[in-house]
Amino acid sequence: MYTGELDPVIVGRTIADFRVRKGISQEVLSGLANIGRTHLSAIERGQRKPTLETLYRISCALGVNMSDIVAEIENAMMY
Repeated sequence: MYTGELDPVIVGRTIADFRVRKGISQEVLSGLANIGRTHLSAIERGQRKPTLETLYRISCALGVNMSDIVAEIENAMMY
């Protein structure tokens, strides 16, 4: 159900799921995305929301379209 707010926990869990499916660590992903590992960790725990720039870097590092990540976030927020 749409609440008008983006749930940072769902965003983080979705990014973590993509990372785990690719079989890479936070350390590797943060290096590929050129962001700090602690920043990535905070995003995955839902303590921070990524900017569009950061989400784009993460998606490129994962080798997926940013829209794929956003679609999964939207689907998760529907339930």
